[in-house]
Amino acid sequence: MNVINQKQDLSFLKWSHVRSSSGTAGTFLKSESFFHGRKTYYKLSNYDSVKGVIGHECVNEIIVDRLLTLLGVEHLDYELIHAGIEVEGRPLDTYVCASEDFKKRGESKIALDDYYRANALPGESHYDFCVRCGWQQTIDRMIAVDYFILNRDRHGANIEILRNPRSKSIRIAPLFDHGLSLIYPCKNDQEALHFDVHADKPCNNFIGSYSCYENLSLIANKNDLFPNHLKDEDKTYLFDGLESVLSDAFLENIWKMIYERYRIYENL
Repeated sequence: MNVINQKQDLSFLKWSHVRSSSGTAGTFLKSESFFHGRKTYYKLSNYDSVKGVIGHECVNEIIVDRLLTLLGVEHLDYELIHAGIEVEGRPLDTYVCASEDFKKRGESKIALDDYYRANALPGESHYDFCVRCGWQQTIDRMIAVDYFILNRDRHGANIEILRNPRSKSIRIAPLFDHGLSLIYPCKNDQEALHFDVHADKPCNNFIGSYSCYENLSLIANKNDLFPNHLKDEDKTYLFDGLESVLSDAFLENIWKMIYERYRIYENL
């Protein structure tokens, strides 16, 4: 279970502002802690200095975490925590998501866009570069998942390359950062109910085009791309423990988006 509904005191955390790359109002706050040799990273949903927490991006991270588990895709594990925090002297009762570092000992990270600029062949596309580097399966799975969840923010820094100079190893990082997806940026039940789950909204994709649907054409072999298949009964696992966090209107339309898009992909 990666949801802690019992309220935790995280008021000791110091939050830094990261401006939304999607152009929306508000900020995304991040923090970290280090206890007993364990470093933990925290993220807060979209925050407004007047209204407080106005988004549900942290919950999206948990839902996509579980979706990737169901499909058998390597990814960063998140935990959703009901917490009391303090931002700029203001106490807040909200949910935060927490994760640990996916780097192994001795590894350093570099954003894929920076790695591409330093190592690409003349005229080589972002996708072809990843294929040449041996990351085609990971990238193909990412493209498909980003279509299922309508990920708006898969820019070049949201795909990372991990390097170990001592062992001379290079690998692509597990998938991470899926907050700006699903029926984001709905703020209430009415918006959630009327969100068009089939809409092909412009997305900030480093690989391919701004269309998550068009990007599916990059995948040469869609059969057996995922180790597991998504089933109707997986809905229970996907939303377990989230009934008190998001309303039925949100959960129902989120499931509709994921499952219907998945079935469209399977029938291509």
